[in-house]
Amino acid sequence: MVRGTVVYLYAFDVGSEVVTAAAGGGSTDGEVRRKPVSPRDIPAARPQKVELPPTAAVVAGVPAETGVRAYEVGVVTVTVRLSGVAGELAGWRRFHRPTTADGRPLAETARDLCRQACDRLGAALRDPAGVGDPEAYTAFCLSDLGGDPDAARWLGANRRAVAGLLNDADPDRLSDDQVAESFRHQRSFAAGDAVVPDWDAALVVDLTGEFDDVLLVLELANLQLEELRTLDAALDRHLDRAYDHLGRRPGLWPGRWAAVLRELRRLRVDASKLADAVTNVTKFVGDWYLARVYLAARERFHLDDWRASVDQRVAQLDRVYELIRGEVAEQRMFVLELLVAALIALEILLALVLRG
Repeated sequence: MVRGTVVYLYAFDVGSEVVTAAAGGGSTDGEVRRKPVSPRDIPAARPQKVELPPTAAVVAGVPAETGVRAYEVGVVTVTVRLSGVAGELAGWRRFHRPTTADGRPLAETARDLCRQACDRLGAALRDPAGVGDPEAYTAFCLSDLGGDPDAARWLGANRRAVAGLLNDADPDRLSDDQVAESFRHQRSFAAGDAVVPDWDAALVVDLTGEFDDVLLVLELANLQLEELRTLDAALDRHLDRAYDHLGRRPGLWPGRWAAVLRELRRLRVDASKLADAVTNVTKFVGDWYLARVYLAARERFHLDDWRASVDQRVAQLDRVYELIRGEVAEQRMFVLELLVAALIALEILLALVLRG
């Protein structure tokens, strides 16, 4: 039997920016517990903690504790903890696809908390985008391995059960290849801790019960996934509109093209700025072990692929911008030529009238 905590992480894209210095109703949060050999000269990121009234949610018979943070990149994260969970590892699968006691998906409760947080942030939230579907991730945090003090040894003896938990699948049906894939990014610092991140869930072992440092890293990686996916989808929509403009027959006057150019120019700047800000949100990681955990999560979430996709969309915007700018220049030259021809014709007409 094992004991620990189940933690649900939800990330919501809610706007272009949260000015944390101006946000009320909260304090800075998210300081990382550093390992003994970690460097001390790299500052830790401090998101804004948003204080909200406690919730009375119960999941699988376990009371839930919630926490809300706001990040400068325009993301609100909601954390839901179920403490004091105990039982055989196979029984922990019931915490996948969580619902509250009244039958609502837990994501709905998280969405309600996010809406409250946005209201509390007020003017500190720039360009509100509403509260949509979150990027969700689950962390199974174990503080007691049934008396075994060696996390690596316990994981070695329970590889198939752990893989079944992370994949929400019957362990006996998993192939050896899938089990190995689930453990491909296993990381450890001491004998009593380990992290096994998968694409939808992670197993976090720390026999001291100190999970917050690893959970913050997983939260940040999940946040980046939410922002990069949202940005990629937004760029896709704007590219479709830009190509639609290119496919239309140009009018005589270039005024409408100028508006399109201004919009594309703003998008290019905003997209590049946001992509850089999202990537840089993890520069707080000065702990070498936490950096390794983050790199494992980044690969598991394919964050580099999402960033490459965003960069590709921005490059496409650049090409469309240049094409439309060329169209505008041609239209302006055409209008100027028409005006010159009209002036010449008018001058000739006036000369003929005066002679007559």
